[in-house]
Amino acid sequence: MREATALAPGHITGAFQIFDESADASNVGSRGFGVSLDLGARTTVKIKKASENSLKVKINDHASDSARVSNHVVSTFLARFAETENSEIMVEHHIQAPIGAGFGTSGAAALSLALALNEAFNLGMSKIQAAQLAHIAEVECKTGLGTVIAETFGGLEIRVKPGAPGIGEIKQLSVPANTVVACLVFGPLSTSEFLTNQKTRTRINKFGGELIDELVEAPGIGNFMKLSRQFAEHVELITEKVRHVLTAADEVGVVCSMPMFGESVFTLIEEENLRKILQVFRKHGSNRQIVISNVDHEGARLLQ
Repeated sequence: MREATALAPGHITGAFQIFDESADASNVGSRGFGVSLDLGARTTVKIKKASENSLKVKINDHASDSARVSNHVVSTFLARFAETENSEIMVEHHIQAPIGAGFGTSGAAALSLALALNEAFNLGMSKIQAAQLAHIAEVECKTGLGTVIAETFGGLEIRVKPGAPGIGEIKQLSVPANTVVACLVFGPLSTSEFLTNQKTRTRINKFGGELIDELVEAPGIGNFMKLSRQFAEHVELITEKVRHVLTAADEVGVVCSMPMFGESVFTLIEEENLRKILQVFRKHGSNRQIVISNVDHEGARLLQ
């Protein structure tokens, strides 16, 4: 049996603009900006020869029959590479961030899986080539547009050109060493629902491009949070629970926003000011709903 393990960071999107008209999924993507988290997905792939292809997927130690994006990634590898024929494939995802709540876990699972499959089957692809297959899976499953390219490189990024890794382009912003990402999580929102809702798409594209250009002209954490909040307000997806937290955070002088897409609240904040926002979070939720993460600056990588 051969095996390989890879890690991909989670990711929060503050604002974005949709580019999905191309027939080539590699060119589909988004412009936008966001931050990668050191809470993401660690994926182990175990393979052995068999009389026919088979796949078993576990998510956090539980067998899963609904891992659509992971199934898509594996199917792509099986279709493209003769080396994968007649293989029993076991995939174990360990997701460290809340699933479906705007933390890029689907993209992280797809990306870490692609890197691990490439290594386990000794296919010889570069990191970028493997990441492109994860991007295509996300696009075709309608679970994300720019998450994979952001998680490939990590950091606080502006996606200035849409597309898969190697096609799209990003600019990374500097982040002070004592900065953390603080979140309060209420629950999931459907990414695919919003990406296919014409009214929401129109609002996103009309306003998103302006904010991205503004951040390119004046990069920085303060502007990142301010523009993320403007985007969330404009897209009109803020729920009542999220609104209460945003208002309370404003009152103590901390700018928060809503991840795209999740019923959650997030901010980038210096560690010495963390206590201030945690007090707000604890008034509106429990400790188990609070997520604190460092910024991941490495991006997706293989683990030894």
